Amino acid sequence: MRILLVGAGGVGGAFAAIAARRDFFERIVVADYDLAKAEAAAATDARYVAARIDASSAESVTALCHEHAVTHVMNAVDPVFNMSVFEGAYAAGADYLDMAMSLSTPHPTAPYAETGVKLGDDQFAVAGDWEAAGRLALVGIGVEPGLSDVFARYAADHLFSEIDELGTRDGANLVVTDDDGNEVFAPSFSMWTTIEECLNPPVVWEKERGWFTTPPFSEPEVFDFPEGIGPVECVNVEHEEVLLMPRWVDCRRATFKYGLGEELITILKVLNTLGLDRTDPVRVKGVEVSPRDVVAAVLPDPATIGPRMTGKTCAGLWVTGTGKDGAPRSTYLYHVVDNAWSMREYGHQCVVWQTAVNPVVALELLATGVWQGAGVLGPEAFDAVPFLDLLTAYGAPWGQREQ
Repeated sequence: MRILLVGAGGVGGAFAAIAARRDFFERIVVADYDLAKAEAAAATDARYVAARIDASSAESVTALCHEHAVTHVMNAVDPVFNMSVFEGAYAAGADYLDMAMSLSTPHPTAPYAETGVKLGDDQFAVAGDWEAAGRLALVGIGVEPGLSDVFARYAADHLFSEIDELGTRDGANLVVTDDDGNEVFAPSFSMWTTIEECLNPPVVWEKERGWFTTPPFSEPEVFDFPEGIGPVECVNVEHEEVLLMPRWVDCRRATFKYGLGEELITILKVLNTLGLDRTDPVRVKGVEVSPRDVVAAVLPDPATIGPRMTGKTCAGLWVTGTGKDGAPRSTYLYHVVDNAWSMREYGHQCVVWQTAVNPVVALELLATGVWQGAGVLGPEAFDAVPFLDLLTAYGAPWGQREQ
């Protein structure tokens, strides 16, 4: 297996650090628009080489694939670049993985009731081409989406006879401080992506209704997260699980709720009011600039805040329905990472590390032939047990709690 890793910062850097401890691949080409970032990540292992890439250019992706005889493209950049990387991999005859699907476009007249272009629609539209070519595009294989979708497959196969709701619930008690020990605002994941998914109309799926949308931050609920994180208010957010799970797992409802916190919700609402969430360029003193790019640029790089961050992050799936024994069941399947552990063991903060470990696990299963498939597929299309067993073997065990 020869992998092209597109994106060397943040999750890409953590991916390189995790994969360096495994032996299922021959070569990883670490590519980034910033060659210095690629070179820093590639220095992790002798099997790595660095390269410069323009992720907005499918031709650039294809050329690097051909140059290095790449078999699998691992997309670790913001999802605004998904389609160019996705199309570049296809043109090169390589398999493809990403951690977030192609972007959505809200409904033009009823954005808070009806879906427009949904997350992943552009990729699923060409699923037949990938299948006919015998190529696999494994989409949404981070932690959320990704591990949460593996949990859905596991719940359907081993825990439940009927599923009422697949409810992804994400929460944390992370705190970032400045040099004086004062708590500061510093998102633990890409601010560009956070703005995208939190201000877009959230999508909900119901068997009798299909996919529909609600206003941002709707249906607040307090969810009690495990391992000391405790109660966190969660709200509806647009996310890939809702678009993936019902395609492969029989359920009556699918939701995604994120524990954003009052401060972040307020900030996001202000950004939206001021138009600073916009992606289309505006002219400022003769220069064309995207407001959202400016917001992301002035905040700390999520990859750099690990040494100043404390706490844990939890990704998980709350499943309700009827158990295999015919009795009502409510189960939370989850994965918790302590920032102190991930920084000590890998030098990467817990949110990016937790996201990055799952595609490494998936690539190892593909390399060994345990997972096989063709077309555009989500993690739900594969057997969950080998994934969960290997994740545990990586030193990142998952948990299960009856609610």
